Amino acid sequence: MNQIDISSFAALGLSDSAVRFTLDAEAALAAVLAQIDSIEAHNQARVLLAFQNENIALRHFTPTTGYGYGDDGRDALDRVFARALEAEDALVRPQFTSGTHAIFTALSGLLEPGDTLLCVTGKPYDTLEKAIGISGNEHGSLKRLGVTYKQLELTQQGAIDVEAVLNALQQPAKVVYVQRSRGYSWRNAILPEQMEAFFRIVHETSPEAILVVDNCYGEFTCVHEPVFYGADVQIGSLIKNPGGGLAPTGGYIAGKTEYIERIAQRLTVPGMGREVGSYAGSYQPFYQGLFLAPHVTAQSVKTAALFAKVFELAGMDTMPASDAMRSDIVQALRFSSSEALIDFCRSIQKAAPVDSFAVPEPWDMPGYTSQVIMAAGAFVQGASIELSADAPLCKPYTAYVQGGLTYAHGRMGAMFALDALLKLGEVTL
Repeated sequence: MNQIDISSFAALGLSDSAVRFTLDAEAALAAVLAQIDSIEAHNQARVLLAFQNENIALRHFTPTTGYGYGDDGRDALDRVFARALEAEDALVRPQFTSGTHAIFTALSGLLEPGDTLLCVTGKPYDTLEKAIGISGNEHGSLKRLGVTYKQLELTQQGAIDVEAVLNALQQPAKVVYVQRSRGYSWRNAILPEQMEAFFRIVHETSPEAILVVDNCYGEFTCVHEPVFYGADVQIGSLIKNPGGGLAPTGGYIAGKTEYIERIAQRLTVPGMGREVGSYAGSYQPFYQGLFLAPHVTAQSVKTAALFAKVFELAGMDTMPASDAMRSDIVQALRFSSSEALIDFCRSIQKAAPVDSFAVPEPWDMPGYTSQVIMAAGAFVQGASIELSADAPLCKPYTAYVQGGLTYAHGRMGAMFALDALLKLGEVTL
């Protein structure tokens, strides 16, 4: 039995049964939590070394204005991120509005009219559909720019279908695209080490193809990153894992220098690239967020594992299993009805430090094909590294939980959620 004094939760209005059940589930997870700690230790050492090797000093936090020529804080941040993410080079910019924006910038910098984009992990995130041109015909989409899109599904086991990829590559593709995390799919995230053999085969059979990984939700969940195993480019959001809960906005693109330089021309202006671009706010939250990222990510992974364990024991379907090796911070849970799904998301909002009084409602969120309900009482709007949950309002009713700046708060989130579903009758103990 966990030694935490359960009376500390009484003021939150949580039932003793929900508290005790969650603490018992946590006790059964000891080995899993210890493994997460070991991954954190490895990643924290690498991040510390990145800071030290680049001689980061207080001067690197200084804001700049205007064109941004000679912005030492910006350029050093690129180098620190590159080292921390095991890449040759990186572009780290607060001007990226989201992970989707960073992904689109990278793709539009690498692809030209007549090129083919081959996605090998099924349909990408809903927010990319119009940007690519999978749906709609938006001005500026890859489709309108003359890029052909092709898509391959994963195998029934959730792995990249290497044979199908090799067949598809008989017609050359400029970019081969991998989405690491699950999106709104009932599958496990792909482990970076599982990508290695695939990367090698693509490089051998189609050396002109550029391997691009959407790395959102995945950074620091494993010992190594996709670029370590052979990806040419990986991309992510700073209001997810690598921002450590402190970065107020932004995204990054990391990988081989030749591709980063090409993308930089699209980021700003051809001929200027990464040499321009100032930031009048302090760079400190980006540096400090990266330093904290291995720890904060580990807190989120622990939270996801606890949610899985609690609701496995309560008889619900979960993905991944509580003892699975994880490649992202997302935990999927399935519900019997839309009412249970909505109540679950509202319970996560109720557990938040910010806007806990708000009541989430499903809405037509831009970029999504179904109504979405989102619970995110966060210090940074939409920050998925903070405890949050979202779900499309369609069958099968599945919520995706992610984040947790501290595991102690993530544990309380699980208690709030369990209490809500007990009251609804969705689960019994």
